[in-house]
Amino acid sequence: MTSTPTLARRATPRRAAIASWAGGTLEYYDNYVYALASALVFTRVFFPNSGHLGTVASLATFAVSYLARPIGAVLLGHFGDRIGRKAVLVLILVLMGTFSLLIGFLPGYAQIGVWAPILLVFLRIMQGISVGGETAAATTLTVEVAQDSRRGFYTAFTSNGIVSGFVLATAVFVPISSLAQDQLDSWGWRIPFWLSIVVTIAGLLIRVNLGESDAFVEAKRDDDLTKVPIVEAVKSHWGAIVRVVVCSLAFAVDTVIKVFALSLATNVYGISHTTMLWVLLVSHLVALGTQPLVGALSDRIGRRPVFVAGNLGCAVMLFAFFAAIQAKNLPLMFITGVVSVAGAYACINASYPSMFAEMFALKVRQSGMALGLQVGLIAAGFAPSVYSALTAGDPGNWMPVAVVSAVICVIAAGGVLNAKETARTPLDELGALRQADAGTRPAASEVEAGNV
Repeated sequence: MTSTPTLARRATPRRAAIASWAGGTLEYYDNYVYALASALVFTRVFFPNSGHLGTVASLATFAVSYLARPIGAVLLGHFGDRIGRKAVLVLILVLMGTFSLLIGFLPGYAQIGVWAPILLVFLRIMQGISVGGETAAATTLTVEVAQDSRRGFYTAFTSNGIVSGFVLATAVFVPISSLAQDQLDSWGWRIPFWLSIVVTIAGLLIRVNLGESDAFVEAKRDDDLTKVPIVEAVKSHWGAIVRVVVCSLAFAVDTVIKVFALSLATNVYGISHTTMLWVLLVSHLVALGTQPLVGALSDRIGRRPVFVAGNLGCAVMLFAFFAAIQAKNLPLMFITGVVSVAGAYACINASYPSMFAEMFALKVRQSGMALGLQVGLIAAGFAPSVYSALTAGDPGNWMPVAVVSAVICVIAAGGVLNAKETARTPLDELGALRQADAGTRPAASEVEAGNV
């Protein structure tokens, strides 16, 4: 009797995709507003008179949230696998919006000294905890309501939400970055953070009316859920978690393009903030069109070939993108930016949500995917600050950055070479373990659940 109302308000593939796209847009708007501010402003506002070390420190505050994300992955993954995906998606928006708004009111170093960067780091950590479960929760719900043959297409809109968040954040920063530096440093940079309250409310209006998947509701009704999902995920799906960690190294490309390249172009080569933001904006706008197509392609030919092709493409295109920046060749910057972001990286970004979620069984799907993804993303978070440190002797020498990034892409691609192709696997069969993933023998819980 109690499950009937919930089942009546079911989550269809279209509704889930729209909620994932819209909510992700607003969630990652907050994340990317911080990323842009750390590259363009925070060096002067929170780490003044520190030279190159100030740039490294500013980028490190962006990275520190990635250390907190696995904590959010465990906590939010637990509630998602125990209470429901929708409840977590709503909670995430409230948390992220609140902490972003608070950052907008932070006084700078000139006002409160060392407490300014300390409070900035604290709020960035809290942002990291809140965003730690976003992609996994949105993807899990979408996978569980989509047709088996269309999961790649619908989950690509989760990635579109991430890209849309960046587009929205960049669009807000373009006019603000044209302010005089004293205006930008005093109050201009705060406006995007203050706007978080608006986008948070908009996201909540979309997500509060979304239902759960029938599969989850039935499992909850039948008391077929796990009491401590993260423990069960590590026990029975450890191979899948490790694979997700390795594959997630590829996301270092994303932060290198959005944060390191932006900082390099504006601080080293003197390219205007507005010009570089337009390069990134156009590239990501095109990606909004290519990613659903790539997701649909992964439904036809499989997740693995698309993901591998994207990584190898990024390994090559990063050299071309950095060379265009060094040459200050605006047409080439736009061309290489679009090919890198809307072509190569779109293959990674559109194929990973379905591929990662399909590695796990329903009762641990959100926890397992979230943990593996967020642990792997630590490398992505620290990539800009590490690369900035690598170029300390010669800030214009981007070659080590491109080489290391290319190696990371090859490693990430190798993570799926022996993975099971799940593009058309029925929903109730997802999470079946191969002997290579499970070790010498499958976990007892998997045998009971019929997953091996």
